[in-house]
Amino acid sequence: MTRTRTLGALATVVGFLAFVEFTSGVLQGYYTPMLTDIARHLGIHDADVNWLEGTQLMLSALVVPAFAKLGDMIGHKRMLLISTALTAAAALVLPFTDSFGVFLAAWTLMGFYVVWLPLEIALIWSRSRRMEARASVTATAAGLLVAALEGGAILGALAGGALVDVLPLTAVLLIPAVLVVICFFVILFGVTESPEPVGGVFDTVGLILISLALVCFTGGLSLLRLEGGLVNPWSWTVVVLGILLVVPFVRWELRTDDPLIDVSMFRSPALGPVFLTAGLFGVSVLGAQAPLSTFARTDPDVYGYGLGTTGFATSLIIGIYLIAMITGALLFPVVARRISPRRTLMGASALVGVGFLLFLPFHDSYAQVVTNMVIAGLGSGALVAALPAAAASAAPASQTGVATGLTNSVKTVGGAIASCVFGIALLHGVTSAAGGAEGTAGSLAGYVTVWIVCGVTAFVAAVLLVFVPRTAFTDHVTETEAAPAV
Repeated sequence: MTRTRTLGALATVVGFLAFVEFTSGVLQGYYTPMLTDIARHLGIHDADVNWLEGTQLMLSALVVPAFAKLGDMIGHKRMLLISTALTAAAALVLPFTDSFGVFLAAWTLMGFYVVWLPLEIALIWSRSRRMEARASVTATAAGLLVAALEGGAILGALAGGALVDVLPLTAVLLIPAVLVVICFFVILFGVTESPEPVGGVFDTVGLILISLALVCFTGGLSLLRLEGGLVNPWSWTVVVLGILLVVPFVRWELRTDDPLIDVSMFRSPALGPVFLTAGLFGVSVLGAQAPLSTFARTDPDVYGYGLGTTGFATSLIIGIYLIAMITGALLFPVVARRISPRRTLMGASALVGVGFLLFLPFHDSYAQVVTNMVIAGLGSGALVAALPAAAASAAPASQTGVATGLTNSVKTVGGAIASCVFGIALLHGVTSAAGGAEGTAGSLAGYVTVWIVCGVTAFVAAVLLVFVPRTAFTDHVTETEAAPAV
């Protein structure tokens, strides 16, 4: 009977949000196989495609804090609808332009989908406030949402790769746009608003200050990746300026009655390590995927390392990794109920570390790479699902959306830093790896750097979680918030 009530409550809370995350997954996987076709369509060099990723990462770092705070203030569903409408409008521009500038602007604005998962977790936490085992219900719901996300990514990648070979690019680009439009109406008619928004006054000054800091910091990292950027003092000046601008932001937030971000959350014994873990996790989940793909495609007969896989064989590695992430996301609440969420988070971080450090001795065969990716994928899936849920369960009631959003923002910053570091590491030694005209692949030393950094940062995250209170992220710390059903 208890099991039936729990499943019924879970279905009520999750509702149509799984479709929203499925759509998010499609957007994340669909375009990857056709980036070369997009580059030819726009008349740009393949290297310029990196601007698409960079601008979307920058936007996500900017919009998540604002939309998360507004979700707490005026309703998470309302902000979910607004972000979906913006994503749909931008996606509808892509099929009908061959201008790189217009395409880049639309592609950037399409990145509003990054706020969906944090808003959904906050919505679930808010709506489950009167349920028994609130933290457990939220963690299980988060696992289902991430499973839908990764399932959409797999289907999106397969569909995008198949359709771009048989349909005109305009038709291919129109399909995900239509899906996002459908997603808007699913939210409008199928999702119930979070109860009792906290209201308040929006902290515009705080938003401007943190936006300037993030734009400078991520922009400076992008400049560092350009040719000669590492020795260009202006690149480093912009990075340092971005870091220094955090100081006036923090000072403003501390003396504001209704801050954009309650910076005291970073001092919380439960939330602080979660945010740091999210940043360290971003190193591998956002920063390492492109290097792993290029490593697999590198011809060992030419460069002395790599797998020399075809595009399809490489996509299979990615697909298996995503399936492992789905498994990890679904297993997290099951394992957490047995050994506690804190220990499960530690174990997930350790799995990511083990998976990447195994690349050091085992990277010479397809089976070895797949095995490493499965191990890392299990831990990554658990962390993708668990970190927003953990933040929601440990945050003040008025800051639920902000806390879940911060896990995403900090993860993005970690990924941006890693992307810069890994790009520089792989660029260093290119000619020595291949020599002369063959120098188009990174050096093996660069890939070793990627694996070591990803493995070490994951283990550092596991150690940080040791200092989290034992009862954190459990219903023991939230049962006082959950009022009895009336």
